[in-house]
Amino acid sequence: MGNIANDVQSRFENNKVKALINILYTSGWITNKQNAFFKPFGISPQQYNILRILKGAGQPLKAQTVKERMIERAPNATRLMDKLTAKSLIVRSPCEHDRRVVFIHITKEGLTLLNTISADFKMDFLENLSENEAGQLSDLLDKLR
Repeated sequence: MGNIANDVQSRFENNKVKALINILYTSGWITNKQNAFFKPFGISPQQYNILRILKGAGQPLKAQTVKERMIERAPNATRLMDKLTAKSLIVRSPCEHDRRVVFIHITKEGLTLLNTISADFKMDFLENLSENEAGQLSDLLDKLR
């Protein structure tokens, strides 16, 4: 099991500082695990998030709506969507009534990729938490925000 004091080889002036450092450290640790997992599929965690949003919506969404629903509000969401378009995982369609609006559709290839990823997706590190502990952690993070 990890110990933040040992992992960063530091002491903390109080538990609030320790908790903050632990959240930041753990965030980076999870990001690294996600990047390594998604790399063989040729997408990033943010691109995966876009595909999941589109699949979950069950209908085309405005690009702005996709950006608002992203877990990580990426300022580069347009670039992420450009890459997904180039890989034929999504399609953009202009709105008939307002040329400033663009709708995003997930393609069959995008749905197939999501199904492939879903079959392989494991979050083994969450096995260290009981269901009750996971709920407590989630509640504490909600409280922090």
